[in-house]
Amino acid sequence: QVQLVESGGGLVQPGGSLRLSCEASVAFFSAYAMGWYRQAPGKQRELVASITTAGNTNYADSVKGRFTISRDNAKKTLYLQMNSLKPEDTAVYYCNMVATANRRPWGQGTQVTVSS
Repeated sequence: QVQLVESGGGLVQPGGSLRLSCEASVAFFSAYAMGWYRQAPGKQRELVASITTAGNTNYADSVKGRFTISRDNAKKTLYLQMNSLKPEDTAVYYCNMVATANRRPWGQGTQVTVSS
């Protein structure tokens, strides 16, 4: 059963914007702190943004001020608004629970490529 489906990636020029979505087919979605992760070629997967059940957000220094994470619990959907994109933001982006114990199998992710 597919549980996390990411979408919204694509090719964008430096300075451009994208909005990623993650549809979660999990029970009690609102009870989980959620995060957006990314993995660039040859690098480990890293957490770039997270949002608590109360809606509090946290960002990696590399994306602070440019990315905004949000959630719609009624739709069981997580979002990542990405502005002022840079080539170093190029990666496959994934969503998942923040707590390791709550993690679901990783989805296929969505490719974001920032290039002129």
